[in-house]
Amino acid sequence: MTRHAPVASPTILAACCAVFLWQSFDQTWGRHADQALGFTPAYFLAGGTPYPYLSWVPFSVTLISYMFVHAGWLHLLGNMLCLWVFGDEVEDTLGRPRFIVFYLLCGMAAALAQGALDPQSTAPVVGASGAITGLFGACLVLTPRAYLNVRVPIFIFWGAARMPAYAVLGFWFGLQLLYDLAGPEIGGGVAFGAHIGGFIAGMLLAPVFMLVTGRRHTRVSAREPGLIR
Repeated sequence: MTRHAPVASPTILAACCAVFLWQSFDQTWGRHADQALGFTPAYFLAGGTPYPYLSWVPFSVTLISYMFVHAGWLHLLGNMLCLWVFGDEVEDTLGRPRFIVFYLLCGMAAALAQGALDPQSTAPVVGASGAITGLFGACLVLTPRAYLNVRVPIFIFWGAARMPAYAVLGFWFGLQLLYDLAGPEIGGGVAFGAHIGGFIAGMLLAPVFMLVTGRRHTRVSAREPGLIR
């Protein structure tokens, strides 16, 4: 349970929704947003896009702008749900200004990881998932004994299971590795390298932020609801 009402994570959520609405309704500019504001590994490493009409921002800014652009409603809703579930816990632990810096750093690390794994790609990477997986990594470090309510299939029905966060997040991370190793033809265009990079960045940065701020986080016990929503 959080001690303070979240502000930074809902603000980021609202910004992503606002950008998506603009993409949806601005037929002139919105349809080019993914290419102009997304992170494209080949163009980033080359110092910018070769197409002048897509040079809306300096190429270095796409390390941040890509986090606010989404490819569709399901893409947006999935990411925003994860941000809502995990964002306030990390924000409450780090503090609002530090959370924003942490979130952006994880997103940048995720993009760079995708670029390192697929440097020749001309497909733009968009979406908040790279930064959000950094929140996953932070929660794994900060609240390893928290529990999550997970929807699981039971024959033809869906039920809820209460599972440790470390088991859920560990399983999720393993899936990302498998999909990334399987290749793009299996992944369906998902930037699994960015997910992996963001997750590792979150795990590494969370203790550093706690050390720098001098704050101590009370780890959630196995009997407390923790991250359950």
